[in-house]
Amino acid sequence: MSRLGNKAIDIPEGVKVLVDGKVVLIEGPLGKLTQQIFDNLDVVVEDRKVFVKNTVPKIPKFRRLFRKTDALQGLLRRLIKNKIEGVCKHFEKVLEIHGMGFRAELKGNKLILALGFTHPVEIEIPESIKVKVEKNTIITFSSCDKEFLGNFVAKVRDIYPAEPYKGKGIRYAGEYIRHKVGKAAVGAQK
Repeated sequence: MSRLGNKAIDIPEGVKVLVDGKVVLIEGPLGKLTQQIFDNLDVVVEDRKVFVKNTVPKIPKFRRLFRKTDALQGLLRRLIKNKIEGVCKHFEKVLEIHGMGFRAELKGNKLILALGFTHPVEIEIPESIKVKVEKNTIITFSSCDKEFLGNFVAKVRDIYPAEPYKGKGIRYAGEYIRHKVGKAAVGAQK
C-alpha cells in the first residue's frame, strides 16, 4: 500500500478545498486552482484535512489494477498538496543565460530572447506567470501552479539548451553543465 498516498494533507487557514465530482477545487489568497481526480480514486475533505482514497479492493483478482492506482494515489496526493501550497505562496524557477551577446528583455507580456539566431525569439507569457529579468541574463519566473510553471520554464529552456563544449545557452540556476573536450588538431601529432 502507498504510505504517502494515505497520509492526510492539512489545509492552512484561508484556503478552501471542495470536491465537485471528479474535480478538486482549491481557492486561496493567491488564486484558484483545479485538479482532476484519476479513475478509481476518491478525494475526501474532513476536519480541515484532505484524504486520497484508493477504491480498488485489495484482493488477488485486482492485484495489477490496485498496484497501478496505488502509485497514482501518491501522485494525486502530491499534486493536490502542491496546489494547496501554491495558493498560499508562489513557486519560483530561475533561468540563467550564458553566451557572448545573449540577453533577455521584457516588453509588456512578451519575453524577448537574443540567442544568436538570425532574429530575436519572442515568447508570449501566460497571465498566471510573473516574469522578472535581472542583469539581462537572469530570468525569474513565479506562479502559484507548480506544474504549469515547470512546463513553461522547460519550454523556454528548450529554445537553446546549454551545450557541452562552451556552455553557451539557457540553463537552470545552479545547473552544472559537464564540459566535453573539443576536437584535437589532427596535423599537430605528426
